[in-house]
Amino acid sequence: MITSANNEKKKLQVTTPSDREIAMTRVFNAPRSMVFEALTKPELIKRWLGVFGGWKWVVCEVDLKVGGAYRYVWQGANGEKLAMGGIYREIVRPERIVATEKFDELWYSGDAVDTTVLVEKNGQTTMTTTVLYESKEVRDGVLKSPMEGGVSRSYDKLAELLASRLAGKDK
Repeated sequence: MITSANNEKKKLQVTTPSDREIAMTRVFNAPRSMVFEALTKPELIKRWLGVFGGWKWVVCEVDLKVGGAYRYVWQGANGEKLAMGGIYREIVRPERIVATEKFDELWYSGDAVDTTVLVEKNGQTTMTTTVLYESKEVRDGVLKSPMEGGVSRSYDKLAELLASRLAGKDK
């Protein structure tokens, strides 16, 4: 199992629970119902997911039901687009979401399946997203990509959004 460097300032923990999986875990200072909302409501998703480095939202659609789809499209400063989507396979409010993941411009082969689990304890929510890939080779390729940095920056934005909502500054 590969585990990202362990230091106190590192908030995102990335592990490899199997030879086809990457697990990303972070603790948020918010109840899981609030974290679940931020993961599933387009008006909130657009405020934290992928909003750095000059990328802007073009499409953020969520049909939150088993068999429903989600679709995300961002546009970069030079006009390039990054698009992805998937189908929801399982939804247990506010604790679990399972969905497929596929990018329009394939940078890894096959589909992936994301399982997000939210566990609340003492007002904090531990979110673990485990991504199952087609093969060990695909998983290893993703590990070598800038994925960890992008997820970490997005989760930092999510933490800011949750703190603002908890403080009553943001509804």
